[in-house]
Amino acid sequence: MAAPGQKVVLITGCSSGIGLRIAVLLARDDARRYHVIATMRDLKRKEKLVEAAGDAYGKTLSLLTLDVCSDESVKQCIDAVKDRHIDVLINNAGIGLVGPVESISMDDMKKVFETNFFGVIRMIKEVMPDMKKRRGGHIIVVSSVMGLQGVVFNDVYAASKFAMEGFCESLAVQLLKFNVTLSMIEPGPVHTEFEMKMIADVSKKEFPGTDPDTVNYFKNVYLPSSVDIFEALGQTPDDIAMVVVVSASRMEQGKLFHQPGTAKENRVDWDRRPREEGIYSLVSFADLRGRAGV
Repeated sequence: MAAPGQKVVLITGCSSGIGLRIAVLLARDDARRYHVIATMRDLKRKEKLVEAAGDAYGKTLSLLTLDVCSDESVKQCIDAVKDRHIDVLINNAGIGLVGPVESISMDDMKKVFETNFFGVIRMIKEVMPDMKKRRGGHIIVVSSVMGLQGVVFNDVYAASKFAMEGFCESLAVQLLKFNVTLSMIEPGPVHTEFEMKMIADVSKKEFPGTDPDTVNYFKNVYLPSSVDIFEALGQTPDDIAMVVVVSASRMEQGKLFHQPGTAKENRVDWDRRPREEGIYSLVSFADLRGRAGV
């Protein structure tokens, strides 16, 4: 349970990677500003998180089961929070999908959208009404640079992130009058065990229904290039987690934050082109009144 004065932060997808590191960094905040509720589908996978959290576990960090693909699970999770009070919602849960589109089943495509798009919407719908009533809150969505620019053989994954971009840009304007901030974080390559395992696994697959030229291009050009990019340019989960933590803390202080190191505060930069000086971006939709006429 949160102590007086602590912000309640709920994070999805915390069993590994970015979500785990976000949870640990916030829970181990020196000023103890946050009570973190870290969630995952299966609490049997909590060991890495509990170990990384150390003595914060049970104090500023607690765990709940959550499957963002289930309406019932989402409601049960939020109902389990005292007074359903969430100050900061961090939508991190997501899945990837890569390969020639001819060989990808419609069911697999739907699973990507169910998690990456509808899963985020489920979470927002569940916490947003209470935030609006309180006239305060912060919703953070960990998206991807592929929501800004498509990448070959990532057709469906990129589409799910493009959909999220449009949803968040539209919703952010509506939330302004309720003092609820919506932020998106769009990482480029992130080097994790999950990514490397996915690439290794997909390289062994067969691709029925795909022509030989496309299979050759995918296996012998795209996949080796992807490995090179992740190894040379890949950020760590900690890199992304730090951006999320700074976003949450800056909003807490009543300031806006766009692109680490650029000092663009108290304004929104609507230029969404990829930046040469960084391979991630943070888009904070916090003051569009002039543009939206609200």
